[in-house]
Amino acid sequence: MAAKDAKITRSSVQLKTPKGTRDWFSSDLLLRDHILQTASNIFKRHGGTPLDTPAFELKAILAEKYGEDARLMYDLADQGGELCSLRFDLTVPFARWLAMNNVSQIKRYQIAKVYRRDQPAIARGRLREFYQCDFDVAGLYDAMIADAEVLRVVVDVFEALEMEITIKVNHRRILDGLFEVAGVSDEKIRAVSSAVDKLDKMAWDDVRKEMVDEKGISGEVVDRVGEYVRRRGDMSEMMQFLKSEPELCGNESVKAGIKDMDLLVSYLEVYDVVDKVSFDLSLARGLDYYTGLIFEVINQSPISNSVPAPASSESQVGSIAAGGRYDNLVGMYTKNAIPCVGISFGVDRIFTILNARRVEKMVPKVDAYIIALSGKDVNGLLLERMIVARELWNAGISAEFAAKVKPRQDKQSKDSKKSRLSITLAPDEWADGLIRLKDSRDDDKLQDKKDQGQLISRENLIEEVKRLLNI
Repeated sequence: MAAKDAKITRSSVQLKTPKGTRDWFSSDLLLRDHILQTASNIFKRHGGTPLDTPAFELKAILAEKYGEDARLMYDLADQGGELCSLRFDLTVPFARWLAMNNVSQIKRYQIAKVYRRDQPAIARGRLREFYQCDFDVAGLYDAMIADAEVLRVVVDVFEALEMEITIKVNHRRILDGLFEVAGVSDEKIRAVSSAVDKLDKMAWDDVRKEMVDEKGISGEVVDRVGEYVRRRGDMSEMMQFLKSEPELCGNESVKAGIKDMDLLVSYLEVYDVVDKVSFDLSLARGLDYYTGLIFEVINQSPISNSVPAPASSESQVGSIAAGGRYDNLVGMYTKNAIPCVGISFGVDRIFTILNARRVEKMVPKVDAYIIALSGKDVNGLLLERMIVARELWNAGISAEFAAKVKPRQDKQSKDSKKSRLSITLAPDEWADGLIRLKDSRDDDKLQDKKDQGQLISRENLIEEVKRLLNI
């Protein structure tokens, strides 16, 4: 009784989503689903098997896998003696799963949310809770065959999304070797890598200052590093440069990386994607577990149909996909090391680009909207609209109508614009077994905006609708 008598008071809590998160609704959600479905279809084409893992992992599983980025992990309170953290990416949980289940070979894909305590910029697709969409090949294969297929997967996905991209590639062994040649000590290599990786966002002078003032590298060594890492170009041009440098070619690490990249070029030529790839010696990737090929994808598409792509698309949303080879990660959990290579697509950043372009055909609409024409003294043909909706649904055609007994004409007209087709019912025409069908694409061609469409027999409705929808 006391509960019933209790007064309901307005909460003093500010109604907002947590920092770096957002709600998804309507056409935004449909566009995001389109991206995810497009990617998963490509993954299946390449033999991918789906996997799902928990949203949080034991903190010990995630520890020491992310280098400086580890500070961005969301740690959870102790629950029953287990210290856990929200997953930072999908790669480490995948490695843990491989080790637990003794899986030696698999092509796996996973689409799920990950969490990073980063500084958010929602307009640029940088959030604290966001989707990743991963495709990985695990197992012992001959050199660079799986790596080349992963890059082909990248091109397939973005071609299906009608996006122009460039894939920046580098090789950890080449990068580590050139640091060694430049005089960087072993214990400073990861610190220098972290600084060099900022060259897509910062000028060389700023990166140089960070390495000297914050990382403690001598100016002479930093300048030698700069001679190498500011070089980029197409695959053949960069391979020619590396092979023309005797000091680099004499380094065993660089030599091994060049051998891999020679193979990669030959495979990418066969896959017809070598023109999508740029060899960039500044690419270092921020995570500690990469051992071989590393890559990032940048957008080259126009942001809208009328605005050309900026000189540097990276300045807009950053990389829209990234990945590489990580042969030692699984071995951290089990004695059976399993080589892996994979790619992670930044769904929210891809969404930001496609949404800005207003690509209408990528946002699915209801196939048909059913309108009732009726005067004040006539019923709203509710049951008749239900009958037509049922027939359309049974035929696999999406349809809607106003959930009103006597809907307003202007409201129906407005709602019908969200559909591809409008189906209009009038009392006299219905009695004669007739219906009006209109293709919304004809609106721009019709001078008479009050035209209600073509009068057809009710018996032919499904056939005509399918014809117009090409199904």
